[in-house]
Amino acid sequence: MEKFRALLVSKTETRQHVEITRLTEADLMDGDVTIAVSHSSVNYKDGLGITGKSPIFRKYPMIPGIDLAGVVTKSVHKDYKIGDHVVLGGWGVGEGHYGGYAQVARVNGDWLVPLPKKFSAAEAMAIGVAGYTAMLCVMALEEQGVKPEQGEILVTGAAGGVGSVSVALLSTLGFKVVASTGRMEEEAFLKSLGATSVVNRSEFNGPVKALAKTRWAGAVDSVGSTTLANVISQIIPEGTVAACGLAQGMDLPASVAPFILRGVRLIGINSVTTPKPRRILAWERLARDLDMTKLHALTTTVKLDDVPRVAEEIVVGKVRGRVVVEL
Repeated sequence: MEKFRALLVSKTETRQHVEITRLTEADLMDGDVTIAVSHSSVNYKDGLGITGKSPIFRKYPMIPGIDLAGVVTKSVHKDYKIGDHVVLGGWGVGEGHYGGYAQVARVNGDWLVPLPKKFSAAEAMAIGVAGYTAMLCVMALEEQGVKPEQGEILVTGAAGGVGSVSVALLSTLGFKVVASTGRMEEEAFLKSLGATSVVNRSEFNGPVKALAKTRWAGAVDSVGSTTLANVISQIIPEGTVAACGLAQGMDLPASVAPFILRGVRLIGINSVTTPKPRRILAWERLARDLDMTKLHALTTTVKLDDVPRVAEEIVVGKVRGRVVVEL
């Protein structure tokens, strides 16, 4: 049986081990669709798992990579046939089921989405889970009635994957976007994506007031913890925050005051088990609303062998935008 390259994480009693190895299809987990994977990407969650900074992997050994794109080579699923181009993100892939850092994947066909004709596989992974999550956040703001004329939209963690795509999407849709980052050296980059101004994340690290001065019509937050609590306290009456991440922490030291005195809405974004119809809608919106010039500008490309290094960099905030992995 033909062998293919994969990044495999195993664990002993004392340490986690990461290696590039060769496997066969017999080594893969069960599924009704087999895919020749051409591209994946490096997301914050991938970085946490590979570096061992957080217990992302639910079993060992594990092939990380929470998203992938490629071509169907075998299928007994009713919706997919050989030659179909597909994209996958979430559903525990790269956590409890072998993921995208391998040249072949075998998965549940219900997890797949047809690749929009507008995108190549590389472009789909330049979007990846992070960009798809950003689109879900934008859709949530729209569905709660947030409009460009109501005021500025704050994007936290703006130089990261979710943040950078959120800035690009919101600016294209006519919103005035303020980008928050701890890397002020990225100001020019963020403005090139459409941010009207850039603020230091330290503005949101101080003590949380029950009700601070209102500043934002809405926000996309991938940081959590004290940052999210401060952002909530600064949202205008009837404004909305879409929360999708925990880079700073899982806690939320907030007050109920913004919710009961200003009618602020906090919408949680779960991109892992989003139902397929909404996934398809999000990808259709990305095909319509994402500026491809901006997408290319925020993307870098690496090889499979580079993934452990990039994983280290992404968890300490040294990665800008999106990183695509060529398999």
